[in-house]
Amino acid sequence: MKNTNIKYFLYARKSSEGEDRQARSIEDQISSLQKLAKDLGIHIKEILTEAHSAKMPGARPIFNKMIKRIENGEAEGILCWQINRLSRNPVDSAQIQWLLQQGVIKSIQTTDGERKPEDNAVLFSVESGVANQYIIDLKKNIRRGVESKLQKGILPCMPPSGYVNDPLERNIVRDPASYLLVRKMWDLMLTGSYTPPKILEIANKKWGFRTHKSRHRGGKEMSRSGLYKIFSNQFYCGIIEYAGKKYPGIHEKMITLEEYDRVQVLLGKKGKPRARKNDFAFTGTIHCEECGCLYTAEIKSKFIKSTNTVKFFTYYHCTRRKKDLVCSQKKVISDDKLEIQITDLLDQYTILSEFKDWAIQILNESNDTEIAERTKIYETQQSSLNSAQRQLDTLTQMRYRELIDDQQFLKEKETLQNQIIKLRLEIDQTEDRADRWLDLTERTFNFSAYAREAFENGSPQDKKEILLALCSNPLMKDKKLNIEAEKWFIKLQNDYKPLKAIYDRLELSKKPLSTQQKEALASLRLQLWKVWDSNP
Repeated sequence: MKNTNIKYFLYARKSSEGEDRQARSIEDQISSLQKLAKDLGIHIKEILTEAHSAKMPGARPIFNKMIKRIENGEAEGILCWQINRLSRNPVDSAQIQWLLQQGVIKSIQTTDGERKPEDNAVLFSVESGVANQYIIDLKKNIRRGVESKLQKGILPCMPPSGYVNDPLERNIVRDPASYLLVRKMWDLMLTGSYTPPKILEIANKKWGFRTHKSRHRGGKEMSRSGLYKIFSNQFYCGIIEYAGKKYPGIHEKMITLEEYDRVQVLLGKKGKPRARKNDFAFTGTIHCEECGCLYTAEIKSKFIKSTNTVKFFTYYHCTRRKKDLVCSQKKVISDDKLEIQITDLLDQYTILSEFKDWAIQILNESNDTEIAERTKIYETQQSSLNSAQRQLDTLTQMRYRELIDDQQFLKEKETLQNQIIKLRLEIDQTEDRADRWLDLTERTFNFSAYAREAFENGSPQDKKEILLALCSNPLMKDKKLNIEAEKWFIKLQNDYKPLKAIYDRLELSKKPLSTQQKEALASLRLQLWKVWDSNP
């Protein structure tokens, strides 16, 4: 039998954040609870409603006021659809349970039963825990669904102006009413002749632009902040930015990355430039000659009004990261000027392809002699290795026969084993020496013949490798690149120029060659042989 003296607050709640889409509407809750109150003879003091999620404690103003009013004695009971209408978090649940246990709340009536102060607290805790666990599981499922969409390249929320969600294809597509108008806004901004406020006025007043109309929002003029959001949103160039991460989108791109970057330059501080992933040719390669720190690079942009384009410039400068050392190298050097210096250095070590062919032919001939010498050395080394191995075998046999003791055996065994290891290393070096020498010289001459052309036409990675092949530790001071070339290139620099001068005087472009030219060419080849016949 109900205590008719208890006054009840009828509390109906529906989440505004979508976690309770299957719950009955507030109107349905009120209707059902009023019928229940009539059947049970419950006195409803006041009907309280709100549309707030119960997953966070203290986030519902109506609920908080209701609890205060109950504590003040305005009512002693709560009438609601289910316990989860009161709370979905442990803080609010604990508050309600404590007030119930203390008798401040004398009754909580729901459609599936009544809770009283003398009831088992465990059952109430279980009901509250189930409601709280629902939110925990829901968060996991939502997070999993969001991540799945992002990995597929789909924005997991409302798309920006110009796009709409397609519920059938479960994708984001053009908004027929606004896509082309938003593209025209970008076009006006890209001209550099229109400011965002002017574009906003044209869109709203002349074009009659209205935001996408949904159930609860939209259908209004574009706001100024809304326009700036469009011009700073990477979604339009195919990039989805969500929770601090970026994902490639599968939706139709409205603009290119270059167009987006240009608009960011035009916007200045109001824009949100896309983080650029740059492949600099010489970062991690050049050190400051003064402080020893690495040189880094950065890109600066400039809008060229005469051509109506945005131009980007790359500059290198010392990082000056050593705090205990004051470095005076604060000047920057542009990438084109740095590449000119490297090209000039490569010119010093560049040879004609004819010289390269002659040099490799000479090296091959010289290698024949090297092979003969190597064979004699190899035979001697192999004989010594065989002798040492036989001595070790004999020593082992003597120990088996107890002709020598352990101390003598171990001492002589260690000596022979070290000798064997050393001989094997020498044999390996002998086998590889001629091949390594020939490979090194061939690569050197090929590099000298073709490196300059490869540098001018190569990728940033190619340019870095060419510079490191020329020298191992390039240094920069006062915007001047200083290198110490590898020894093979120094030999080329010292010996090639006089031979090149002789070659130029022969005027070999004239065909056919005269007898005098042929003799001079043979003499030049002989001089080249004398210069490069030995390992530098």
